[in-house]
Order: sequence, then structure tokens, then C-alpha cells
Amino acid sequence: MNVLPFLLLVSPLALAQEGAPAQTAQAPSAQEQTAQGQGAQGQPAQGQGSPEQPAQGEAQEPQADAGQAPEGAVSAPGQDGYTPPDAAAIQPALRIMGYVDLGWAKAGGDGTSFSPTDQRIPADYGVDTFAPAVNSRGDVASTNAGIRFTNGFLPFSVGIGGHGSFLINTVDLDVRYTPPSAPLMFFARLQGLPRFSGQGQSNTLLVEQAFARWVPFSSQELAITAGKSDSVFGIEYLENEANLRTGITPSLIARYTTGQGLGLKAFYRLQFPKAWSAVSLNVSATNGGNMVSPLAPQSASLTGTPTVSARLGYELNLPQIEVKLGVSAMEGPRNDQSQSSVRHRAIGGDARVLYGPLEVRGEVVRLSEDEGSGDKVNDLGPQTVASGFDVFGGYVQAALGFALPEVVKRVSVYGRYDRRHAQFQGFGPITVDRFTAGARVDVFDALALKGEVLKNRELLGAPNVDNDVVTTSLVFSW
Repeated sequence: MNVLPFLLLVSPLALAQEGAPAQTAQAPSAQEQTAQGQGAQGQPAQGQGSPEQPAQGEAQEPQADAGQAPEGAVSAPGQDGYTPPDAAAIQPALRIMGYVDLGWAKAGGDGTSFSPTDQRIPADYGVDTFAPAVNSRGDVASTNAGIRFTNGFLPFSVGIGGHGSFLINTVDLDVRYTPPSAPLMFFARLQGLPRFSGQGQSNTLLVEQAFARWVPFSSQELAITAGKSDSVFGIEYLENEANLRTGITPSLIARYTTGQGLGLKAFYRLQFPKAWSAVSLNVSATNGGNMVSPLAPQSASLTGTPTVSARLGYELNLPQIEVKLGVSAMEGPRNDQSQSSVRHRAIGGDARVLYGPLEVRGEVVRLSEDEGSGDKVNDLGPQTVASGFDVFGGYVQAALGFALPEVVKRVSVYGRYDRRHAQFQGFGPITVDRFTAGARVDVFDALALKGEVLKNRELLGAPNVDNDVVTTSLVFSW
């Protein structure tokens, strides 16, 4: 395969936040920029990180996700507790937001990573079935393996095979309620997913998030969350949603780090203004850890024991440059098994550097799963083999974007390189990589147009197939 030239360019992305308004291209107000330490689409706010006005939230948990008081709350430095703000200064207690992600995509070959000449089974153990992704959810063009046996290591599919097709990727509705007299926030994210498969039309209504958050002290960046909410592992979960992601498709390691978790979470951040720095800790105990739902169920614990995940972060917020570093870990029982003694564990590292319009970020993860004691079950249904599994992978992404004063608000170009090495117990290892390049144009204040090309390569253990992808996305937010 010819290697697609990798663009070392991309737009600084808008950092996602659970429970925050879903706005594709709208730049935050000056007040929000100060609170988040971010300008529009990830640009540093003027004077950010200065001792007089330090950034107010590691990008890991900005705004509502950081240990900040709800919108409109008045901080009382040196005093614990919550001071209700002036009624005229706050936004409505109930806010309804959302977005629609439409697209067109075409994958090479039959839309899968399977080769007709590869007769190994399970068929999904010898290839990377997640490679031909077409949207921000990581759904692929097809997972049709024909008559070959597969064992549940599969993403969700849009069912278009190797044909070009228009798609409704996601219809998202967000509801947020912030009581004016209490430091609480309640949030729900519902998503409609129209899909077609060999079994016919399927319309899924997904409860993507549903949680309550308590900010006990206005003088401390501490937040406690209960319910179904974002992962705490790494940084890619910050751009899970299509309206917040600079590009279109997730990385090759996103399946291990960006799953929504059902359980408890706590975030704490401590600033050192004189050193222009801050440290943060994000900890969760959830049903199934950080894997995406096709691989590990989240709606119920099959073992009765939660998986614990955490990220320790450091940030240096200088006036002209930001450096953000983090290390993450996860350990607990595999939630596709009924025995809590069958464990999985992961460790990862991440880094981000922002300088003017340029952002460079990278992330690595190593994950292993013990061999199961019986059959397994995940969101795809009961499976037959519960093999041990090991994976090491990562990505590096560069972004460059420019704000414009006209109808076209921002133009961005970006590129990413991914690499993944994985092996199921008793099967040969496989190594794959991917080059991704694309562009994004933000029009008016609520419309984003994106185009992206994926060049997938099989380097070791997997058959060479035509599973490259051309995909587009039109995201309208309100």
C-alpha cells in the first residue's frame, strides 16, 4: 500500500465536557474563557495561566466537570460552602441543548478488515475490526464476516459495506438542570442512532450519559459525580462527541479508554499560581472500566465488584504556551465475566502542548486481560471464548487552526498517526497502523463541516486488505 502523506497540522480542538453545552463552533464568552482557561476551539485565553488570573480547570474536567461551582455560582475565597448568586446573573436553571451529526462515507473493499482468503477463526482475532471507522462514535462501515465465526471483538456498524452512503450518525439531545439554590447539577444525554443491517432497519435510543454532580465547596475545585458519565482515563474521551471533536474518527486505542462508565467519580484540582501550575486527580469506580460498550457492558455489574480508574495530571499554564501531562491506570474484574477473580488492568500516559494556534497531543496505553473461566457476554450478546488479551498502542496528533471574522468562523487542518500491537492468548500477534488527515470549517456559530481520509495498514499478522476510508461530517448544534 502507498503511504498517505501525514499532515503535521490540525486545529486545537474544543475540549469536551460532560454536562456542558454542546456547541460546535460557538466561541465561549470572555467569562467562560477565563473560567476554562480556553479560548474558542482550544485556544488559550488572553492572559491565561497568569498568577493574577490562573486557568480554572485542567482540560481533563473543565467547567462543570472541574470542581467548580455551577454556572452563576459566586465563589467566596477562603470560605467553605455555597453562596447563591444574584438571580439576574445566572443562566436558566433548565437548559436543553444538542446536535445532529450527518455524514457521507465510503470504505474500500467490502467495508471490513476481513480477507476472503483468511480462514482463521475466530475471524475477529486475526484482524483489526475497528480500523474502517466512519464516524465519531467509531462505528465501522461493516462487520460482516460471512460464514466465519466471530467472538464479539467487534465495533458497532453502520451496515454500508463498501458502498458510499449518506448517514445519520447521531441525533443528540442534552438536558441539564442546575438548581439555583444548591451546588448541584443534573445532566442527561440521549442519542438516537438510526442504523441499517442485514436484519433490516434498527433505530436505537441510547442513554449515553445520566448523572448528578455535587460541588461541595465554592473555594475548592472538588466535584463528586454519581451516574453514567465520561471516562477518566487519558484525554481522548474529552472529544467523544462529534460536535466537540476536531476531526471525525477516534484513534485506534479509543476503544480501550473512552467508554462511558456507570458508577462514582471524584475530581480534585489544586492550583499553584506563583508557579503558573496546577495538579489534578480524577478517580472513578464503575461497572466495567473504560472500554467502549461493545467490548465491556456498563449498564450492570456482572461480578459485583467495580473497576477502579484514575488519572493524575500536571499542567503548566504560561501566557504563551500550555503543557499538560498525565498518567492513568485502571484495575478490576473483567465485566464480561461473572467471576471477579478474572481481572483486567491498564496503564497509560498522555501529553498536550498548545502554542498559539498549534496543538500537539499524544497518548499511549498498555492493557491486559486475564483468560476467562467460561463464556463471555458483552453488548453484542453471549460469546463463546474468553481469551486472555494484551495490547499496546498509541497515537500522536497535530492540529493547526485559524479564527476568521466572517461567516466562516474558523478553518482547521489536522493529522494523526496511530499504531496498535495486540494479541489474543493462543493466537498470533497483529500490528496495524493508520494515517489520518482532514479539515474542518466552522460556519456561523453552530455548523461544522468536516472531511477526513483514513489510510489503514496491516504490518504484521493480519492479511492486507483494502479498508481505507473517506468520510465526511456535517454537525449542527444548538
